[in-house]
Amino acid sequence: MADKPIRSDKATAVAELTESFRSAGATVLTEYRGLTVSQLTQLRRSLGKETSYTVAKNTLAKRAATDAGISGLDELFTGPTALTFVSGDVVEAAKGLRDFAKANPKLVIKGGVFEGKAITAAEVTKLADLESREVLLAKLAGAMKGNLSKAAALFQAPLSKAVRTAAALADKKREQEGAEAA
Repeated sequence: MADKPIRSDKATAVAELTESFRSAGATVLTEYRGLTVSQLTQLRRSLGKETSYTVAKNTLAKRAATDAGISGLDELFTGPTALTFVSGDVVEAAKGLRDFAKANPKLVIKGGVFEGKAITAAEVTKLADLESREVLLAKLAGAMKGNLSKAAALFQAPLSKAVRTAAALADKKREQEGAEAA
């Protein structure tokens, strides 16, 4: 199908969407049919400031994805489509979408893009099941702290053993000197 020229207002919208596709760490496509404006507002708030939730026409979004060099999404651009552009923690955004979809079954996660590759709705759910970056870093820090404590104890052990041995020898020498003096 040959690309038709588009009007300037649509060209601007495509350019903005293309830039959003390029700058986002991940993009999740959802169907929002049946959700109220207040529910969509609640969803946008729950996703945070580093994630934007944009309703877009399928033809414009499809063209923007192509312009951004993303393929494999064409079959997802059916029905009312909203794009979730994630600039922050991808896991947190996926959790936010998953949790909102559980509470509001009319929100359907269709799939998306992660690290430049198309992913399925199941893969978005797998991302949501991961622990957040902060939790993983905290666990890593805890593991490292534990290993450092073990290493410090290990390095300290020969020194404290030597001190105890020297103290025991000094005690034994004093006992011997006391026995000889008596």
